[in-house]
Amino acid sequence: MDLLGGKRVLVTGGSGFLGRQVVARLAGHDVAEVIAPNSADSDLRERDAIREVLAQARPDVVVHLAAVVGGIGANMATPGTFFYDNAVMGIHLIEESRRAGVQRFVCVGTVCAYPKHAPLPFREEDLWSGYPEETNAPYGLAKKMLLVQLLAYRQQYGFEGIYLLPVNLYGPGDGFDERTSHVIPALIKKCCDALEDGQDSIVCWGTGLASREFLYVDDAAEGIVAAAKRYAGAEPVNLGSGQEISIANLTALIAGLVGYSGEIVWDASRPDGQPRRWLDTTRAQREFGFAASTSLRDGLERTIEWYRATRGAAPVAAAP
Repeated sequence: MDLLGGKRVLVTGGSGFLGRQVVARLAGHDVAEVIAPNSADSDLRERDAIREVLAQARPDVVVHLAAVVGGIGANMATPGTFFYDNAVMGIHLIEESRRAGVQRFVCVGTVCAYPKHAPLPFREEDLWSGYPEETNAPYGLAKKMLLVQLLAYRQQYGFEGIYLLPVNLYGPGDGFDERTSHVIPALIKKCCDALEDGQDSIVCWGTGLASREFLYVDDAAEGIVAAAKRYAGAEPVNLGSGQEISIANLTALIAGLVGYSGEIVWDASRPDGQPRRWLDTTRAQREFGFAASTSLRDGLERTIEWYRATRGAAPVAAAP
Protein backbone atom coordinates (compact mmCIF):
# COMPACT_ATOMS: atom_id res chain seq x y z
CA MET A 1 0.00 0.00 0.00
CA ASP A 2 1.38 3.39 -1.04
CA LEU A 3 -0.80 6.29 0.07
CA LEU A 4 1.70 8.85 -1.27
CA GLY A 5 2.13 7.57 -4.83
CA GLY A 6 1.44 10.33 -7.35
CA LYS A 7 0.30 12.79 -4.65
CA ARG A 8 1.11 16.45 -4.17
CA VAL A 9 2.47 16.79 -0.63
CA LEU A 10 2.57 20.02 1.37
CA VAL A 11 5.02 20.03 4.32
CA THR A 12 4.65 22.79 6.90
CA GLY A 13 7.87 23.52 8.75
CA GLY A 14 9.72 22.01 5.79
CA SER A 15 12.74 24.27 6.24
CA GLY A 16 13.16 23.36 9.92
CA PHE A 17 15.32 20.85 11.76
CA LEU A 18 13.00 17.87 11.18
CA GLY A 19 11.29 19.28 8.10
CA ARG A 20 14.42 19.30 5.93
CA GLN A 21 14.90 15.58 6.53
CA VAL A 22 11.24 14.78 5.83
CA VAL A 23 11.25 16.81 2.59
CA ALA A 24 14.42 15.04 1.43
CA ARG A 25 12.89 11.61 2.04
CA LEU A 26 9.59 12.48 0.40
CA ALA A 27 11.45 13.64 -2.69
CA GLY A 28 12.86 10.14 -2.99
CA HIS A 29 9.39 8.59 -3.14
CA ASP A 30 6.99 8.40 -6.06
CA VAL A 31 5.20 11.64 -5.24
CA ALA A 32 4.06 14.17 -7.83
CA GLU A 33 5.53 17.15 -5.97
CA VAL A 34 6.70 18.23 -2.51
CA ILE A 35 5.85 21.80 -1.52
CA ALA A 36 7.52 23.34 1.55
CA PRO A 37 6.62 27.02 1.97
CA ASN A 38 8.97 29.24 3.95
CA SER A 39 7.61 30.33 7.31
CA ALA A 40 8.96 33.84 6.70
CA ASP A 41 6.57 34.15 3.75
CA SER A 42 3.57 32.35 5.24
CA ASP A 43 2.54 32.94 8.87
CA LEU A 44 0.47 29.85 9.62
CA ARG A 45 -1.03 31.51 12.69
CA GLU A 46 -3.06 33.59 10.23
CA ARG A 47 -6.05 31.88 8.62
CA ASP A 48 -5.77 33.90 5.39
CA ALA A 49 -2.15 32.85 5.01
CA ILE A 50 -3.15 29.20 5.36
CA ARG A 51 -5.86 29.59 2.74
CA GLU A 52 -3.36 31.20 0.36
CA VAL A 53 -0.80 28.42 0.85
CA LEU A 54 -3.40 25.71 0.24
CA ALA A 55 -4.79 27.49 -2.84
CA GLN A 56 -1.32 27.78 -4.36
CA ALA A 57 -0.05 24.32 -3.43
CA ARG A 58 -3.27 22.36 -4.13
CA PRO A 59 -2.00 19.45 -1.99
CA ASP A 60 -3.49 15.97 -1.79
CA VAL A 61 -1.59 15.32 1.45
CA VAL A 62 -0.51 17.72 4.23
CA VAL A 63 2.31 16.82 6.63
CA HIS A 64 2.13 19.27 9.53
CA LEU A 65 5.51 19.74 11.22
CA ALA A 66 5.49 23.49 11.89
CA ALA A 67 5.63 24.22 15.61
CA VAL A 68 6.98 26.60 18.21
CA VAL A 69 9.33 24.43 20.29
CA GLY A 70 12.02 24.74 22.96
CA GLY A 71 13.49 23.29 26.12
CA ILE A 72 12.20 23.54 29.69
CA GLY A 73 13.43 27.10 30.11
CA ALA A 74 11.69 28.37 26.98
CA ASN A 75 8.47 26.55 27.89
CA MET A 76 8.47 28.11 31.36
CA ALA A 77 9.29 31.59 30.08
CA THR A 78 6.59 31.81 27.38
CA PRO A 79 3.86 29.22 28.07
CA GLY A 80 1.14 31.39 26.52
CA THR A 81 3.05 31.69 23.26
CA PHE A 82 3.71 27.96 23.18
CA PHE A 83 0.02 27.21 23.71
CA TYR A 84 -1.50 29.78 21.39
CA ASP A 85 0.87 29.50 18.44
CA ASN A 86 0.83 25.71 18.32
CA ALA A 87 -2.92 25.40 18.87
CA VAL A 88 -4.00 28.07 16.40
CA MET A 89 -1.65 26.87 13.65
CA GLY A 90 -2.92 23.31 13.85
CA ILE A 91 -6.61 24.07 14.34
CA HIS A 92 -6.82 26.45 11.37
CA LEU A 93 -4.66 24.25 9.16
CA ILE A 94 -6.78 21.14 9.77
CA GLU A 95 -10.04 23.02 9.15
CA GLU A 96 -8.82 24.76 6.01
CA SER A 97 -7.31 21.52 4.69
CA ARG A 98 -10.67 19.83 5.10
CA ARG A 99 -12.39 22.67 3.29
CA ALA A 100 -9.81 22.58 0.50
CA GLY A 101 -10.37 18.88 -0.18
CA VAL A 102 -7.07 17.56 1.20
CA GLN A 103 -7.24 13.75 1.18
CA ARG A 104 -4.85 12.96 4.07
CA PHE A 105 -3.51 14.99 6.97
CA VAL A 106 -0.40 13.79 8.83
CA CYS A 107 -0.04 15.61 12.16
CA VAL A 108 3.17 15.34 14.16
CA GLY A 109 2.43 15.81 17.87
CA THR A 110 4.74 15.51 20.85
CA VAL A 111 5.69 13.19 23.69
CA CYS A 112 4.93 16.17 25.98
CA ALA A 113 1.24 15.32 25.51
CA TYR A 114 1.62 12.28 27.78
CA PRO A 115 0.59 12.46 31.45
CA LYS A 116 3.37 13.30 33.88
CA HIS A 117 3.11 9.92 35.60
CA ALA A 118 1.96 7.70 32.73
CA PRO A 119 2.84 4.00 33.19
CA LEU A 120 6.11 2.96 31.58
CA PRO A 121 6.70 2.43 28.77
CA PHE A 122 4.24 5.06 27.49
CA ARG A 123 1.50 3.33 25.50
CA GLU A 124 -0.86 5.23 23.24
CA GLU A 125 -3.81 3.97 25.29
CA ASP A 126 -2.52 5.90 28.33
CA LEU A 127 -2.46 9.28 26.59
CA TRP A 128 -5.52 10.44 28.54
CA SER A 129 -4.73 8.97 31.95
CA GLY A 130 -3.57 12.23 33.56
CA TYR A 131 -2.27 15.80 33.20
CA PRO A 132 1.05 16.49 31.42
CA GLU A 133 4.19 17.60 33.24
CA GLU A 134 3.61 21.19 34.36
CA THR A 135 6.63 22.86 32.77
CA ASN A 136 5.53 21.90 29.24
CA ALA A 137 1.80 21.25 29.71
CA PRO A 138 0.65 24.27 27.62
CA TYR A 139 2.68 23.04 24.65
CA GLY A 140 1.72 19.39 25.14
CA LEU A 141 -1.99 20.14 25.49
CA ALA A 142 -2.04 22.46 22.48
CA LYS A 143 -0.65 19.66 20.32
CA LYS A 144 -2.88 17.08 21.99
CA MET A 145 -6.01 19.02 21.02
CA LEU A 146 -5.11 18.47 17.37
CA LEU A 147 -5.58 14.74 17.93
CA VAL A 148 -9.06 15.46 19.30
CA GLN A 149 -9.81 17.59 16.25
CA LEU A 150 -8.64 14.92 13.82
CA LEU A 151 -10.73 12.24 15.57
CA ALA A 152 -13.79 14.50 15.49
CA TYR A 153 -13.27 15.36 11.83
CA ARG A 154 -12.84 11.70 10.91
CA GLN A 155 -16.15 10.94 12.65
CA GLN A 156 -18.14 13.85 11.21
CA TYR A 157 -16.56 14.47 7.80
CA GLY A 158 -14.65 11.27 7.01
CA PHE A 159 -11.48 13.39 6.98
CA GLU A 160 -8.46 11.08 7.09
CA GLY A 161 -6.05 12.39 9.68
CA ILE A 162 -3.24 10.45 11.35
CA TYR A 163 -1.42 11.53 14.49
CA LEU A 164 2.19 10.69 15.42
CA LEU A 165 3.88 11.10 18.81
CA PRO A 166 7.65 11.42 18.42
CA VAL A 167 9.91 11.34 21.45
CA ASN A 168 12.70 13.92 21.98
CA LEU A 169 14.59 14.47 18.71
CA TYR A 170 18.26 15.33 18.18
CA GLY A 171 20.85 15.36 15.42
CA PRO A 172 22.83 17.58 13.03
CA GLY A 173 21.02 20.83 12.33
CA ASP A 174 19.43 21.01 15.78
CA GLY A 175 19.08 24.37 17.55
CA PHE A 176 21.98 25.27 19.84
CA ASP A 177 20.70 28.64 21.10
CA GLU A 178 21.05 28.54 24.89
CA ARG A 179 17.71 30.31 25.36
CA THR A 180 15.61 27.74 23.51
CA SER A 181 17.64 24.55 22.93
CA HIS A 182 16.65 21.09 24.09
CA VAL A 183 18.78 18.99 26.42
CA ILE A 184 21.16 17.30 23.94
CA PRO A 185 22.29 20.41 22.04
CA ALA A 186 22.45 22.34 25.32
CA LEU A 187 24.76 19.72 26.85
CA ILE A 188 26.91 19.45 23.73
CA LYS A 189 27.43 23.22 23.64
CA LYS A 190 28.09 23.38 27.39
CA CYS A 191 30.75 20.65 27.22
CA CYS A 192 32.40 22.04 24.09
CA ASP A 193 32.54 25.54 25.58
CA ALA A 194 33.97 24.21 28.87
CA LEU A 195 36.65 22.21 27.06
CA GLU A 196 37.70 25.15 24.91
CA ASP A 197 37.68 27.59 27.85
CA GLY A 198 39.51 25.24 30.23
CA GLN A 199 36.70 25.20 32.78
CA ASP A 200 37.10 22.83 35.75
CA SER A 201 33.36 22.16 36.05
CA ILE A 202 30.00 22.65 34.37
CA VAL A 203 26.61 23.24 35.99
CA CYS A 204 23.59 21.32 34.67
CA TRP A 205 19.91 21.76 35.44
CA GLY A 206 18.08 19.46 37.84
CA THR A 207 19.26 16.38 39.67
CA GLY A 208 20.27 14.24 36.70
CA LEU A 209 17.87 11.54 37.89
CA ALA A 210 15.17 12.19 35.28
CA SER A 211 15.27 9.96 32.22
CA ARG A 212 14.59 10.52 28.55
CA GLU A 213 14.33 8.61 25.31
CA PHE A 214 15.84 10.14 22.19
CA LEU A 215 15.24 9.62 18.47
CA TYR A 216 17.80 10.60 15.84
CA VAL A 217 16.30 13.09 13.39
CA ASP A 218 16.93 10.91 10.31
CA ASP A 219 15.09 8.03 11.96
CA ALA A 220 12.21 10.34 12.89
CA ALA A 221 11.89 11.50 9.29
CA GLU A 222 11.92 7.90 8.10
CA GLY A 223 9.13 7.03 10.54
CA ILE A 224 6.98 10.00 9.50
CA VAL A 225 7.29 9.18 5.81
CA ALA A 226 6.59 5.49 6.47
CA ALA A 227 3.42 6.43 8.35
CA ALA A 228 2.34 8.87 5.63
CA LYS A 229 2.85 6.15 3.05
CA ARG A 230 1.29 3.15 4.78
CA TYR A 231 -0.85 4.11 7.79
CA ALA A 232 -4.49 5.19 7.64
CA GLY A 233 -5.68 4.41 11.16
CA ALA A 234 -7.32 6.78 13.63
CA GLU A 235 -5.22 5.67 16.63
CA PRO A 236 -2.18 7.81 17.55
CA VAL A 237 1.21 6.17 17.06
CA ASN A 238 4.43 6.58 19.07
CA LEU A 239 7.72 7.15 17.24
CA GLY A 240 10.79 6.43 19.33
CA SER A 241 13.93 4.37 19.75
CA GLY A 242 12.59 2.32 22.66
CA GLN A 243 15.75 3.09 24.71
CA GLU A 244 15.76 5.08 27.97
CA ILE A 245 18.73 6.90 29.55
CA SER A 246 19.07 9.08 32.66
CA ILE A 247 20.10 12.69 32.17
CA ALA A 248 23.15 12.05 34.37
CA ASN A 249 24.29 9.18 32.17
CA LEU A 250 23.52 11.17 29.03
CA THR A 251 25.64 14.06 30.32
CA ALA A 252 28.53 11.74 31.14
CA LEU A 253 28.29 10.16 27.68
CA ILE A 254 28.31 13.53 25.90
CA ALA A 255 31.20 14.79 28.04
CA GLY A 256 33.18 11.67 27.17
CA LEU A 257 32.50 11.99 23.46
CA VAL A 258 33.47 15.66 23.51
CA GLY A 259 36.61 14.91 25.53
CA TYR A 260 35.66 16.98 28.57
CA SER A 261 36.78 15.49 31.91
CA GLY A 262 35.82 18.24 34.36
CA GLU A 263 33.34 17.97 37.22
CA ILE A 264 29.60 17.87 36.49
CA VAL A 265 27.62 19.85 39.11
CA TRP A 266 23.84 19.45 39.38
CA ASP A 267 21.71 22.47 40.27
CA ALA A 268 18.72 20.86 42.00
CA SER A 269 16.98 24.25 42.28
CA ARG A 270 16.29 23.95 38.54
CA PRO A 271 13.46 21.68 37.33
CA ASP A 272 13.99 18.14 36.07
CA GLY A 273 10.85 18.22 33.95
CA GLN A 274 8.95 14.98 33.47
CA PRO A 275 10.43 12.25 35.73
CA ARG A 276 10.77 9.62 32.99
CA ARG A 277 10.07 9.22 29.28
CA TRP A 278 10.13 5.89 27.52
CA LEU A 279 7.81 4.91 24.68
CA ASP A 280 6.26 1.62 23.67
CA THR A 281 6.97 1.55 19.93
CA THR A 282 5.27 -1.72 18.99
CA ARG A 283 2.34 -0.05 17.20
CA ALA A 284 4.65 1.74 14.73
CA GLN A 285 6.47 -1.51 14.02
CA ARG A 286 3.21 -3.41 13.54
CA GLU A 287 1.28 -0.83 11.51
CA PHE A 288 3.92 0.51 9.13
CA GLY A 289 7.14 -1.37 9.84
CA PHE A 290 9.09 1.41 11.53
CA ALA A 291 11.98 0.75 13.92
CA ALA A 292 14.78 3.21 14.70
CA SER A 293 18.17 2.18 13.32
CA THR A 294 20.59 4.74 14.84
CA SER A 295 22.09 4.06 18.27
CA LEU A 296 22.29 6.96 20.71
CA ARG A 297 26.09 6.83 20.73
CA ASP A 298 26.34 6.94 16.94
CA GLY A 299 23.79 9.73 16.72
CA LEU A 300 25.59 11.79 19.35
CA GLU A 301 28.95 11.36 17.60
CA ARG A 302 27.45 12.62 14.33
CA THR A 303 25.75 15.54 16.08
CA ILE A 304 28.91 16.59 17.92
CA GLU A 305 30.95 16.31 14.73
CA TRP A 306 28.42 18.47 12.86
CA TYR A 307 28.30 21.06 15.64
CA ARG A 308 32.06 21.41 15.83
CA ALA A 309 32.38 21.63 12.07
CA THR A 310 29.77 24.37 11.84
CA ARG A 311 31.45 26.46 14.52
CA GLY A 312 34.93 25.90 13.14
CA ALA A 313 36.34 23.83 16.00
CA ALA A 314 38.47 20.72 15.87
CA PRO A 315 36.91 17.38 14.79
CA VAL A 316 35.09 15.32 17.38
CA ALA A 317 37.35 13.45 19.81
CA ALA A 318 37.55 9.68 19.60
CA ALA A 319 35.04 8.00 21.87
CA PRO A 320 36.51 6.48 25.03
